[in-house]
Amino acid sequence: MSADETYTDGGRPYADAATIRRILRDSGDTWAVVGLSGNRSRAAYGVAEVLQRFGKRVVPVHPKAETVHGEQGYASLADIPFPVDVVDVFVNSELAGGVADEAVAVGAKAVWFQLGVVDPDAYGRTRAAGLDMVMDRCPAIEIPQLGGRA
Repeated sequence: MSADETYTDGGRPYADAATIRRILRDSGDTWAVVGLSGNRSRAAYGVAEVLQRFGKRVVPVHPKAETVHGEQGYASLADIPFPVDVVDVFVNSELAGGVADEAVAVGAKAVWFQLGVVDPDAYGRTRAAGLDMVMDRCPAIEIPQLGGRA
C-alpha cells in the first residue's frame, strides 16, 4: 500500500489520491452536504465553510431544510431543483448507503463519505453505477493539500 491510498475490507482502495483529486478538481463545484444544518458545533458546518472558501457551492441537505452559509437547504437530494455534482455524506454508516443510492438516482458525479462513514456495499454499488467515490476521508483536510483553488 502506498502512502496515497487507504485500504479497508481486504485491500480494496476506498480513498486513492487520484480519485480524491478528480472529485475535488474535476467533478464540479456544486456539493450537496447531507447532514448539514445550522448547528455550528457539528463537523458538517465547518467542512461546508472550508468547501465554500475553496470555491464550492454548498447545498445543505437536512430534514430541517435550513439555510446555511447563505445557501437554501433542502429536505432531501431529490428536492434539489438543479444538478448536484458531488454528494458529501455526514450521516452514520447505517444510513449512508441509502444516501449513496439517492446520489446515483439524482445524477451526481461523485459521492464522498466523511471520516468514520464506511459502507463497502454502498461503495461497490456507487462505483458500479459509474460514480467516483471516497470513503472515510474529509474534503476539508484534502482540499488545502491540492494547493490553491480546487
